[in-house]
Amino acid sequence: MQRNEKQEMVDALHAKLSKADFAVAVAYKDIDAEATVKLRKTFRDGKVDYKVVKNTLAKLAAKGTHAEKLSDKFTGPSAIIIGYGDVVAPAKLLQDILKDQGEKMTIKGGIVQGNLVDAAGLKALASMPGLHELRGMIAGMINSPASSLVRLLNTPGSQIAQVIKAHAEKAA
Repeated sequence: MQRNEKQEMVDALHAKLSKADFAVAVAYKDIDAEATVKLRKTFRDGKVDYKVVKNTLAKLAAKGTHAEKLSDKFTGPSAIIIGYGDVVAPAKLLQDILKDQGEKMTIKGGIVQGNLVDAAGLKALASMPGLHELRGMIAGMINSPASSLVRLLNTPGSQIAQVIKAHAEKAA
């Protein structure tokens, strides 16, 4: 690889790492070509970048970003997984892939929104609800009182009178 090609690769990786909210260094071994293609497709479908990198180039690219804390993790065969925005979705995707790969892929360390985390921290993050799930929960909580009011207003007047009478007798 020529020097200018290496510099272009470092610049591209640096740009990705500076935008990233989620970056994980993983070790891999004995993954065949077919499994690697499937792995890349899975990450691509999940809108997560997966890149096998040379350790020295990864260290250079990480300088000046949150991922600089990962520099000491780039030893041996390394790949980097980069996610943007939602940090839970890439963590869940990574946990699913780790289950499929078994001992062939292991987590060296990760950065989540600027904080260094280990494999246990990433596993805990993967067990949390994702951004879309949280939005759905909040929408449900907001919608709940309104839907209760609508159901109450749609009940016939006699049922409302019976409910009011029951409350009055209970209070007395």
